[in-house]
Amino acid sequence: MSMAKTFRGALASSLLAVALATSSIQVQAAAPESNDPIKIALFDWTSVNLNAKILGTVLERLGYTVEYPTGDYLSSLSTGLTNGDLTIGMEYWDTTAGEAMKAADAAGKAERLGALGPKAKEEWWYPEYMKEKCPGLPNWEALKDPKCAEAFSTPETAPKGRYLGGPVTWEGFDDERVVSLGLPFTVVHAGTDGAMFAELESAYQRKAPIMLWVYSPHWAPAKYKGEWVEFPEYTDECYADPKWGMNPDKAHDCGKPFGDIWKYAWAGMKDKWPVAYKVAKSYQVSSDELNAMSGEVDLDGKSIEDVAAAWVDANEAKWKAWAE
Repeated sequence: MSMAKTFRGALASSLLAVALATSSIQVQAAAPESNDPIKIALFDWTSVNLNAKILGTVLERLGYTVEYPTGDYLSSLSTGLTNGDLTIGMEYWDTTAGEAMKAADAAGKAERLGALGPKAKEEWWYPEYMKEKCPGLPNWEALKDPKCAEAFSTPETAPKGRYLGGPVTWEGFDDERVVSLGLPFTVVHAGTDGAMFAELESAYQRKAPIMLWVYSPHWAPAKYKGEWVEFPEYTDECYADPKWGMNPDKAHDCGKPFGDIWKYAWAGMKDKWPVAYKVAKSYQVSSDELNAMSGEVDLDGKSIEDVAAAWVDANEAKWKAWAE
């Protein structure tokens, strides 16, 4: 009787081991469905590249081959993601890519995978110490005062104020906004995201004048005390119809839109790599996570690859559930 029980126990254990092994094989067999590389776009700011590397690391651990081509933020929606040269783009912001996303949705060759998670805000921003020189802020109309504008000037722009915009590839219509609202400011575009925030750091330490494009999620609004300018509230008509708003002859006489951050994929991804597609569609991070990780890269000097790998290690249960 004892030997029978022992035999049955051993048999059950063996069957369980076979079942688990079979299950494991089935999971591995489900991915990758193709050995062709999944191409995740890198752009010119930290958070999007963190998200690209996190997703890519997850997919690599599931057996996929991943590549990271550098793309152009807006044109990727009309070229790379439509013809399959790119497979995934991780961050398209309602604040700056709204029109490009509408066009991509209408064309139907790129698929909107869903929201990344954080809410997007991008606007003109100034350090708190500048309010002493322009006390009408954050109301945008304070910027029309020549004395206020001059307080934000540099030797190159005086007596006009200087606004440091993002790289030209981000668009954002700041040049148009200055004209439409009659602001005595000169728009200067930063060459890179890193250069823009390096200039903020330098100015902040010296309490020097600066007005620039700051966005959230990002570590900067948490590190530095300051405020966003409050422009007339955005509407679709403001961008599309010059007759809307206070300037009857010009569009963009309002602030930037707020909204979500979206993921996009080449429309053929769901058929070629269905499990990877499911993972990308399920992928989300929080604003707090993204702010902290961006700070680790930009402030602490860690590599994007190391920070991404740490997130993947710490969230194994989460991403494995995405693949089920």
